Amino acid sequence: MLRRLYHEQPASFAFTPANLEWAKGQITKYPEGRQASAVIPLLWRAQEQEGWLSKPAIEYVASMLGMANIRVLEVATFYFMFQLQPVGSVANIQICGTTSCMICGAEDLVSVCKELIAPTPHTVSADGKFSWEEVECLGACANAPMAQIGKDYYEDLTPAVLRGLIARFREGEVPQPGSQNGRYSSEPLNNLTSLKDHQGTGAKYNGSVQRALDIGETVKRIDGTEVPLNLSWLRNRGAAAPVAEAAPAKAAAADAAPSVAPATATPATVGRKPEGLAEARDGKADNLKEIEGIGPAMEKLCHELGFFHYDQIAAWSEEEIAWVDENLKGFKGRVTRDKWVAQAKLIVAEGLEAFRIRAKTNDY
Repeated sequence: MLRRLYHEQPASFAFTPANLEWAKGQITKYPEGRQASAVIPLLWRAQEQEGWLSKPAIEYVASMLGMANIRVLEVATFYFMFQLQPVGSVANIQICGTTSCMICGAEDLVSVCKELIAPTPHTVSADGKFSWEEVECLGACANAPMAQIGKDYYEDLTPAVLRGLIARFREGEVPQPGSQNGRYSSEPLNNLTSLKDHQGTGAKYNGSVQRALDIGETVKRIDGTEVPLNLSWLRNRGAAAPVAEAAPAKAAAADAAPSVAPATATPATVGRKPEGLAEARDGKADNLKEIEGIGPAMEKLCHELGFFHYDQIAAWSEEEIAWVDENLKGFKGRVTRDKWVAQAKLIVAEGLEAFRIRAKTNDY
């Protein structure tokens, strides 16, 4: 299926302050030089904040991770969990249309959505509150037919029940997720014949439903303030790698708002700094983005360090490579990981066209 960006785009995107701190924390989960691994969590949080992924949101995440825009666009268009068009302000209803649900009446649920929301999927209702789509198996086959509304499952649906749910959501209610016909979980309709222990606990809801009710964010747009940020793993990770001791107040602030790499960090003393240039020769820099691993943000950083040309990179010694690897703020280790020097040497020796051919198979 061809997936394109929506034809109408907002002017800009930015994470809320709380979501921004959350995103920075996610980035620090990955080793230096591997920040791009956070692309899916960051895209997902952007979608949770806005309801869908806009072009400005995709470019914002790309800039934050130092990735080329096209690389992040590739991720957003590949995974169908990312919505590339506006969704309803209250909820996007995802009707499961795979075998079990189809046999048990999913087509009737789709008809309700066509009647009450919009005649076609991925279309916002006239009141702006809802959108709908048919999706592949959501893994609740024993409770078919079902739908995911917001973040939670609504199971054992009938057309009448779905109509009632939509009406309640429209009025601002958030109906209880889970089975809608009284089942505790996914036991047989004629009650359990084994594993009856839960019946003696007095629990009204199963764990998934109870958790959804406790959190209360089934259809809420996530702005980062829902629960306190749990950053204990950051402290545990830091314990394994000693860092300079900070004053208590500063340490507390660091826990509350972690960052990928301070822009004012003292340059590392590992290795030896390569000789740089104050500006590009003849005022024209080489397109360093031809080198795999260098995107717009990385190229800008290279310029700040005085590196504008392929032959500069090709001439780096082991000591100089170590220095650059250590001083790529937020992207440590990128030179070695992506073999910048080998790529630059090939460009200098054989030219860009030959390099592009060999780069397709990583032959450098």
